[in-house]
Amino acid sequence: MTDPVELTKDLVRCPSVTPEEGGALELLEERLSAAGFACTRVDRNGISNLFAKWGERGNGKCFGFNGHTDVVPVGDEAAWTYPPFGAVEDNGWLYGRGATDMKSGVAAFVSAAIDFVTLTPPEGAVILAITGDEEADALDGTTALLDWMEQQGERMDVCIVGEPTSLEEMGDMMKIGRRGSMNAQYTIRGKQGHSAYPHRAINPVSAVARLADRLASRELDMGTAHFDASTLALTSIDVGNPATNVIPAVARCAANIRFNGEHSGESLSAWLDAEGAKVAKEFGVEVEVKIKISGESFLTPPGELSNLVCGAVEAVTGRRPEPSTTGGTSDARFVKSHCPVVEFGLVGHRMHQVDERVRVEQIEPLKAIYQRMLTDFFA
Repeated sequence: MTDPVELTKDLVRCPSVTPEEGGALELLEERLSAAGFACTRVDRNGISNLFAKWGERGNGKCFGFNGHTDVVPVGDEAAWTYPPFGAVEDNGWLYGRGATDMKSGVAAFVSAAIDFVTLTPPEGAVILAITGDEEADALDGTTALLDWMEQQGERMDVCIVGEPTSLEEMGDMMKIGRRGSMNAQYTIRGKQGHSAYPHRAINPVSAVARLADRLASRELDMGTAHFDASTLALTSIDVGNPATNVIPAVARCAANIRFNGEHSGESLSAWLDAEGAKVAKEFGVEVEVKIKISGESFLTPPGELSNLVCGAVEAVTGRRPEPSTTGGTSDARFVKSHCPVVEFGLVGHRMHQVDERVRVEQIEPLKAIYQRMLTDFFA
């Protein structure tokens, strides 16, 4: 039997801060190849990715797992109780960067997949798509794997993303969708002048204040059956002006929007453009807006896949996970265009924090849940 706790420790010891591979994917490739998985490195633009497949689809089915081994920077290393890549176990906790997000999840589904195909070889295929580019721009990670799979004719019927999704107790929540996410950065140009003679200047500060108020005051929607209301958060207002008697020439503001299925990145972009144009006309300023859409809103409607997840979680923990769409973005936003996808993993309270750590007692049950998903799927 493959030990997911020891595998988690081995992965945590790999310093795989994005975009560094840190030895994590090499370790997994070695373990999976030894278990009969055909492994292919799908690296792109300096980002390391691993595609591992056991069996052939043929007349059977294909179950997929997706996850990442890259981690965020450690921050103030002196503030850590134990070295961030030391994988120290203490009082029931396993410490280390990535212990929660999400090397324990990867270790659990890799261990589950190895034991499943070894002990009960199914009629069909099991695919593991593991990236090293989830914590950064995600331009050459899961997207590269999916592009390569399309070229090779590889397809998963369903996919589980092993991100930490549980809220308070192991198994209390799964993600059946995610809100979309986008950022807008406005640059407003006026005419610099003396504050005692405002009529001789064109004040971009007044314009940016009006724009920011309109953006923040807008109620985007009331929410939907599966999503909370969309939100817009102002993240910056900046004029860079230390003088008290000068009207500056330039002002800037930025906003982040998390949106549900009532909107699209395109429709919200049109609204953001229109609000900028209004301010430009009212105040006689020039307005430039740069918009970046990180991902569209998506939903995997409750059905066969969510029932499969619920059944496996309940069999191991006695809990039925609540279907949710809360939180930030994940690579499920890319997988959803390939096949139905649900996210399920352990409790994520301490991800990205100093002293990131995971309860050791959660890792083995997570492996058991993933293995039960495989068993039920191929039954």
